[in-house]
Amino acid sequence: MANASLAVSTVIFALRSSGRFGEDGGRRGLWLPLVRRIREPYDGMWALPGGPLGADEGLAEAATSTLAKTTGLAPRYLEQLYAFGDPGRSGEGAGSADGAGSGERVVSVVYWALVGDEEARAARVGQNVRWFPADELPALAFDHALIVEYALWRLRNKVEYSRIASAFLGRSFTLAQLREVYEAVLGRALDPANFRRQIEASGALEDTGEVLTGVRHRPPRLYRYNATVDLADQGPLGRLAQK
Repeated sequence: MANASLAVSTVIFALRSSGRFGEDGGRRGLWLPLVRRIREPYDGMWALPGGPLGADEGLAEAATSTLAKTTGLAPRYLEQLYAFGDPGRSGEGAGSADGAGSGERVVSVVYWALVGDEEARAARVGQNVRWFPADELPALAFDHALIVEYALWRLRNKVEYSRIASAFLGRSFTLAQLREVYEAVLGRALDPANFRRQIEASGALEDTGEVLTGVRHRPPRLYRYNATVDLADQGPLGRLAQK
């Protein structure tokens, strides 16, 4: 039986317009950071941030540590996505997807993270770390293209029934800002009037009683989600980890 090792990788999504974070020009879309590999297999190709699981690390701890080292990010939304462990996913030859030795089968526990503008602006970039539009990715090493595709599918499904959209926003936001998140995630334009009716009918939001300041026209109202659970509610396991 072939040796197996455990690794942790993360898919990070942020809202961004072309150019720098925080720009108001152009429609925003989903972007994610990739890390350029500097060893075989797939030397020089882009891959998701990740690494082998340390002997004394928990899974979420490893995902958080790797993100901090590679991108400088510390997302407030971090959730386990899936485990990928098909034979041969680590490629041929020396090395593996996440640092295991030659011939080892690597099982990667993948997390996904969502970051807002402020978090994304603090991200580390450089020759071997770069942000790409989620719908215009280069060829990725290993099975990371499949992982990103699955993460996108999961995000697009979850935004329809949860308060996950607020992970891209501050604690309060306008309906237009919320609609922008939905449009970026779903990849299509939404009718503003229909969107407002659907969101108001859902009962998920509450009016903060405040308005957005610093705008030329009539200040729009600010809303917030009225849910009391955390964005990434891990249930009993999450409460146990906090003790």
